Amino acid sequence: MAEEKLSYEQARDELTDVVKKLEAGGLTLEESLTLWERGERLAAICEDWLEGARARLAAAMAQPEEDNTNAQTPF
Repeated sequence: MAEEKLSYEQARDELTDVVKKLEAGGLTLEESLTLWERGERLAAICEDWLEGARARLAAAMAQPEEDNTNAQTPF
């Protein structure tokens, strides 16, 4: 699906637009439901990006600790 290839920023910006449209009102029930479903998909894409970023950050932060615990002192 094409939306799976959205960057975090693209999904976030589109989600912001969806929320604004829903908050503005004046939509039919069907239009509102369609936008809500799109918003749910966009939120899931954003969450996937954020989870990936958290995992990468955790791995990067753990790396120096592993290097330090395996290092031997020169004395």
